[in-house]
Amino acid sequence: MEVDAPALATETDVAAFASTFDAMVHQVERVVLGQESVVRSALIAMVAGGHVLLEGPPGIGKTLLARSLAHVVGIGFRRIQFTPDLMPSDVTGGNIYNQRANEFEFRPGPIFTPLLLADEINRAPAKTQAALLEAMSDRQVSIDGVTRVLPRPFFVIATQNPVESEGTYPLPEAQLDRFLMKLVITHPTEAVEIDLLEHVIRGFDASDLHAADLKTVIDAAGIEGLRQVARRVRADRPMLEYIARIVGRTRQHPSVDLGASPRASLALLLCAQVLAAAEGRAFIIPDDVKELAAPVLRHRFLMQPDAELEGVSSDSVVAAILQDIPVPGGEKGRPT
Repeated sequence: MEVDAPALATETDVAAFASTFDAMVHQVERVVLGQESVVRSALIAMVAGGHVLLEGPPGIGKTLLARSLAHVVGIGFRRIQFTPDLMPSDVTGGNIYNQRANEFEFRPGPIFTPLLLADEINRAPAKTQAALLEAMSDRQVSIDGVTRVLPRPFFVIATQNPVESEGTYPLPEAQLDRFLMKLVITHPTEAVEIDLLEHVIRGFDASDLHAADLKTVIDAAGIEGLRQVARRVRADRPMLEYIARIVGRTRQHPSVDLGASPRASLALLLCAQVLAAAEGRAFIIPDDVKELAAPVLRHRFLMQPDAELEGVSSDSVVAAILQDIPVPGGEKGRPT
């Protein structure tokens, strides 16, 4: 029996989507200064239903970004500081014996929250990383044969320091592929840093977002509604071919040892649909794909060692691929 395709998003749907999305971005940017691209991309990933790997040095607002997103979206937030002695049960929880009841009872771990900040994920050993990444993939936790479903939405922001490598456990490629996007957050410009200092002089306290009058724009049900609208954004055959060719080219590039999997194609499609809706369009265009190609793909393929020694980065590979592959319908053409 054939299943009817869902109705396409209407202009009214995407107009309401764009208004809500812009309001969320505006609120987060009130406290996370100078990181417009990162804020926007993180919200795209959240609405698309994926997770974010956030890479950057300490002290540039990664925790503030996560807390602000949770506040603006109106969902719960918890943070785990990953350390070498962190155990899987410290993340997922476990069964604890209750002497009074003479039975074991489940104590949920911090992973049972809508938005989880996994701080310095590469400082925990592989078995602890795997416990988190399994939950990210399956949206559930299984302990002693009992499966417990995680909240909806369930959004993970994992951070890592790109410079300090001592005492770390790098994520394997198969686990990196579980992140919808890898975002790179850098030090602010001098002008932004001055704005940040003035922000503090006026009384801003990063630990008290309520005092900053940060408004909640939406709730968990609203995020699910936005996700449903985005999934109905039209993606015509030429756009699907464009996405597939971009991802496929990573498997043929001379600087790449192991190319991106089909999961990357799906991720690029889902993110492009969200971006199109955020721009008030009911269809995706090549610019949506091109804007998101680097954050969606940069962590999904393995570079040749010689290429890395020569200073070739994953972002430069993505840029070269985008330059090489013809754009369907012209740079600004509407899909036919």
